[in-house]
Amino acid sequence: MTGGKHERNRRAGTENVPGIVGLGVAAQLAAAKLDADAPRIAALRDRLERGVLDAVAGTAVNGAREARVPNTTNISFDRVEAESLLIALDLAGVAVSTGSACSSGTLEPSHVLKAMGLPAHRTQNSLRFSLGLFSTEDEVDFTIAVLPRLVDKLRGLTARCAS
Repeated sequence: MTGGKHERNRRAGTENVPGIVGLGVAAQLAAAKLDADAPRIAALRDRLERGVLDAVAGTAVNGAREARVPNTTNISFDRVEAESLLIALDLAGVAVSTGSACSSGTLEPSHVLKAMGLPAHRTQNSLRFSLGLFSTEDEVDFTIAVLPRLVDKLRGLTARCAS
């Protein structure tokens, strides 16, 4: 760091006390907002999971069903390549991911799913669905409505290629 010679040259300047206080207040406000919105978002996540698991055979939620963040679920789809389903959903207007935000753009299976000890095929056929403050029941219901058709189509293509 460059600047002053504070604390035997270990710190280059004076702390931004108003900024630190502002960050603390922002963190308190964000935590309160999260506490207020988390139950609604978790209910949407649970609705999405139930809908997908009921409507699409060969699906499973990856990870614990309790003690988790309210806005995210990761679901595997047997006999469907995740990247193909991601593209099909994107074309239908549904945004999903094959891994965490910090690993977007890679074709490698999720390191988290691998660390959980899931079989290789399940790490390669899983999608992450993330909900947010402005997510709605209609969006969840739309996703549940389009998924079965897309999965069936992709499974049909895979079956034809294998034979």
